[in-house]
Amino acid sequence: MKITSSKKVYDCGLFWVTEDRAVDSKTNFKIKRSVVRHRGSAVMMAVDGENRILLVRQFRLPAAKYLWELPAGSVDPGEKPFATARRELIEETGYRARSWKKLASFFVSPGFVAERMTIYLATGLTAGEAQPMQDERIETRWFAAAEVERMIRAGKIEDAKTMIGYFTWKNGK
Repeated sequence: MKITSSKKVYDCGLFWVTEDRAVDSKTNFKIKRSVVRHRGSAVMMAVDGENRILLVRQFRLPAAKYLWELPAGSVDPGEKPFATARRELIEETGYRARSWKKLASFFVSPGFVAERMTIYLATGLTAGEAQPMQDERIETRWFAAAEVERMIRAGKIEDAKTMIGYFTWKNGK
């Protein structure tokens, strides 16, 4: 498949939408899609020496409710996901990590969203003061790993990045 045209139809700064067309030159199969474009996100799975996991709770407007999830943030222009992870961990939780390890990288919903999330394991943590953005009201809490798994299985954690991060970490231990 080869993209034959892409036209920006919306831009709000955080993401933009394009109308794209692609064709397979061998079969002449054509696709037309609206694509939500995003610079990407970094996700931080902070785990302490007791194997507790730091989750944040905030109101998510698209879900229309408060969700417990791994902290995450958007990659700024010119920034790499790892730099975003380090910055966002401090901003959202106040914690700094001595050790980092990439756990996973995936497309959020590749049918119409061009956003890649990268999850990093953060350990060797030092507490500090959170520096949330003006439009963020974030509650943080440590959860035992078994409790996180129970919450996922009971449908109390509905956030995909948290599920992917948890099970990737658990299966890699």
